[in-house]
Amino acid sequence: MKNRYSRIDRFLHSLALGKKSVRALSFDINQSFLNLEDDTHREKPHVFVAGLARSGTSILLDVLFRSGNFSTLTYRHMPFVLAPNLWLKVNRTHRRTAGKVERAHGDGIKVDFDSPEAFEEVFWLTFCEKYVHDEGIEVQAEDAISRDTLNKFVLFVQSVVSSSGSNGASNRYLSKNNNNVIRLTSLRRSFPHAHIVIPFRNPSDHALSLCRQHDRFSQMQSDDPYVRDYMNWLGHHEFGLDHKPFLVAGIEETLEYDRETPNYWLSYWINIHRHLMVSAPPGSIFVNHDRLCACPEIYLDRLADRLSLRRESLDHSMLKARRSQFRTDFDPVMLAVAEELFENLMCLDSTV
Repeated sequence: MKNRYSRIDRFLHSLALGKKSVRALSFDINQSFLNLEDDTHREKPHVFVAGLARSGTSILLDVLFRSGNFSTLTYRHMPFVLAPNLWLKVNRTHRRTAGKVERAHGDGIKVDFDSPEAFEEVFWLTFCEKYVHDEGIEVQAEDAISRDTLNKFVLFVQSVVSSSGSNGASNRYLSKNNNNVIRLTSLRRSFPHAHIVIPFRNPSDHALSLCRQHDRFSQMQSDDPYVRDYMNWLGHHEFGLDHKPFLVAGIEETLEYDRETPNYWLSYWINIHRHLMVSAPPGSIFVNHDRLCACPEIYLDRLADRLSLRRESLDHSMLKARRSQFRTDFDPVMLAVAEELFENLMCLDSTV
C-alpha cells in the first residue's frame, strides 16, 4: 500500500475521506447532479455479501462481480466514493490504468482500478449516529438508523448503479461489507427483495487466518501510519492496531483473551456467528466457504440459482480449495463449542 498511492493520492484521500462534512457534501452534490427520483431500486434483487472478515467475502464479491450482472464500488471510485457519478466523470478524460497487483492481505487476490472493493461503509460512517466507539462497534438495532438515512442509502445505491452507465444486465447493486453484520435488518427494510449472503468457514482455519492478518496489518500500520489512517477512513477495523470488535452478545468473553493469540479470534468467531444465527433476516443465504471452494461446480451453481443468475456466468476456476490447518494451541473446550456451532451453521447452508 505504501507504494500504491502517491503524495497527491494521499492528499485526495485525506481531503475526501477524512472529514464527515466533506463526505456529506460530496454526496449532496452528486445527488443534485443526478436528481434521482426512481423508487424501483427498492424492489430489485440486489445482493449484500456480509460476514466475519476472512470468511471468503472478498473472493465471492469478485466472482459475482465478474459475472457482469452487477454494479458496485471499485477502486476507480476512490476517494470520492459517495459521489460515484461525478468523480468518474471528472476522471474520464485521464483514465488511469495499472496492472493487477496482490492486495495488502497477501492472500493471492489481485486487484486493479476496476476491481470491486468494500467502500460502502463510508456511507454509514457519514450519515449514521456515532456507532464506532473506542471499545468496539455497536450493533445497530432496527430503530437505530433513521428513515432519512435509509432513504439516502437507497439513493446512494441508485447512484452506484447509474455510474456504471448501464440500464441492462448490471442494474443490480452488489455489496461486500463485513460491517453490515451489525445492520442486516436495516438492509432488508431498505431493499425487501435483496439477497443477503453470509459466508462462513470452519472455525480453526478462520481464527488462524484472522490472527495472521491481525499481525500482518499491525506491522504494516506501524511501518506506515498512512495505512492506519486509510483503514480508519474506510471503517475497516477487522484487525490491526485499531481493531474494534463488534459489540455483540458475549463479546465480554472474547475480550478476556489477548488479541495477539488464536484463542481471542476463536472466541470472536463463536460470538459473531451466534449473533448471525439469531439476527440474520429470514431468507438470508448462508454459504459454507470451504464446501464452495472444494466443489464449486456443484455449490457455486446452486448459489447462482438462488441469486437468479445464469450458472455459466460464474467462474468456477476462481475458487480454490485449501488444505485445512491443524493447530493444538486452541483452548480445547472452546474449540469443541466452535465446532458444534459450525455443524449448526452447515445445517443452514443454502447451497446444499
